[in-house]
Amino acid sequence: MAKRKAENRSFLDKWEAEYLFTYVNDKPVCLVCGVNVAVSKEYNIRRHYETKHHDKYKDLDMTQRSQKVEEMKRSLVSQQNMFKKATSQSEAAVKASYIVAAEIAKSARPFNEGEFMKKCMMKVCDLVCPEKKQAFSNVSLSRNTVADRTCDLATNLYDQLMEKGKDFVAFSLAVDESCDASDTAQLSVFIRGVDSNLCVTEELLGFKSMHGTTTGKEIFEEVFKCVTEIKLPWDKLVGLTTDGAPAMCGKKSGLVGMVREKMREENCAGELTVYHCIIHQEALCAKALKMEHVMTTVTQVVNFIRAKGLNHRQFKSFLEECGSEYADVPYHTEVRWLSRGKVLNRCFELREEICQFLETKGKDTAELREQKFLCELAFLCDISSHLDALNLQLQGRGRIITDMYAAVRAFKTKLCLWENQMLQGNPCHFPCCQSIKAQISTAVFPCAQFAEKLSVLAAEFSRRFADFDAQKCKFELLSNPFAVDVENAPTNIQMELIELQCNDTLKSKYDAVGAAQFPRFIPDTMPQLRTQAAQMLSMFGSTYLCEQLFSSMKMTKTTHRRRLTDEHLRSILRISSAQSLSPDIDELASNKRCRVSGLGTSD
Repeated sequence: MAKRKAENRSFLDKWEAEYLFTYVNDKPVCLVCGVNVAVSKEYNIRRHYETKHHDKYKDLDMTQRSQKVEEMKRSLVSQQNMFKKATSQSEAAVKASYIVAAEIAKSARPFNEGEFMKKCMMKVCDLVCPEKKQAFSNVSLSRNTVADRTCDLATNLYDQLMEKGKDFVAFSLAVDESCDASDTAQLSVFIRGVDSNLCVTEELLGFKSMHGTTTGKEIFEEVFKCVTEIKLPWDKLVGLTTDGAPAMCGKKSGLVGMVREKMREENCAGELTVYHCIIHQEALCAKALKMEHVMTTVTQVVNFIRAKGLNHRQFKSFLEECGSEYADVPYHTEVRWLSRGKVLNRCFELREEICQFLETKGKDTAELREQKFLCELAFLCDISSHLDALNLQLQGRGRIITDMYAAVRAFKTKLCLWENQMLQGNPCHFPCCQSIKAQISTAVFPCAQFAEKLSVLAAEFSRRFADFDAQKCKFELLSNPFAVDVENAPTNIQMELIELQCNDTLKSKYDAVGAAQFPRFIPDTMPQLRTQAAQMLSMFGSTYLCEQLFSSMKMTKTTHRRRLTDEHLRSILRISSAQSLSPDIDELASNKRCRVSGLGTSD
């Protein structure tokens, strides 16, 4: 055994000419028949040559043998290059099919769009690069292939999220529920996790189809599965944001109550912070104005114009004849956040044209021409514009909760200013009110009434956002830690906060990069401050991502695609909603066994 171990089994160059062998990938390969010899021993190589090829090449001298070896080696390299090229083309075809499948999913198009796209590709190829036709033909885009590729892409994204989740030091969830085109309840769960470097990952954690009831217990069970499947510890959950429905926010039988109970069972030290979506609450605050009668009248007018095709066509023609700046009036859709303001603005701008058109139709326009109604319409139009501006500030991905809270605080301050100005008869920030006030007597314009409504709206904002006001100190630790009163800060971070506020280098860095990026520069010597920053960065201020996903869901699962399976719908939405993650197509292609048309070899 010792003798065999000590034996030299390295390939010698002289064997090439003597036995017509070469060395490829650590194995001796016969240049004549391509057979590999398992062990690089001269005896084995010589035996193969003498039993297989000696009679054919025995008459060649060494010069002829050398020439023959070089010729055979060139032939072998050519064959290897051919197979490498075939493999490369095959992998490129697979990658292309993954890329196209991802684009189909992002655009909410059906799987069979791949077949249509391939037909277009082949026709373009015939004209632009006919020599590449076979390469384009190798790209598989059949309906089943696109469906499989979509599931593969979604699985890859989920695996990446699971890998990132291992580094999370804090995470929060945003949960909302809606129904699809087939009346199946769909539960969306988004996660916002922060790792040890204070980098934020915001992705879809789970999209669950609920075919039965949607009680708090059933919603909790689905959320529980989402958290446990990705192997996240419950003690790192710091925030939960919902749409405020009873099944979500119930303290005992709702999702919030059950999550808190689960955290107590797990002996979690931290307290779960629960928020009702800021955007939902902002929309609910507007109802405190109690001006539905104005909106009802406007909606009736719009419906009269738009509901019948003849009226609609005649109205557009009438506007064109009048030389109006606008060509139409939009419908009001209650579920669309910005719809109310757009409809009110358009109706206010076209108020005279609308009255003239209705009169040609024999409709009574006395109410529309009343000064009281016009004043109320102008006020509602202006305040809706301000609310819409706030709504737009609160929308978007990656929004930090402190910035959202700052926008709400600023709006509350504006309400106080507007109230005082309105009491003084100065609606300078209400252009529609200014326009109407200039047309009627100042005594008729109800400044006191509108000031009262602004006061009621401010009180409603204060009431609904009380839970955010309670977190004001924690928000300030993230938004401006250098201005926080140390005595009001939690005791566990007071020492570190003093060191931070006295560090001029960190103060300069804060001024340079801003509040959103500054937490990454907090040194490791301040672990409590870094933990506090991670928890605040992980908080969801709204369920905007869930609402955005439901919009994509309705575009994807339409009345024409009701048979779309839960798995395929989930995969499509995971791909279309991915933001900080992207599918690793190279890895997917390398793991896929692919076959090139016309060849019998597989990579």
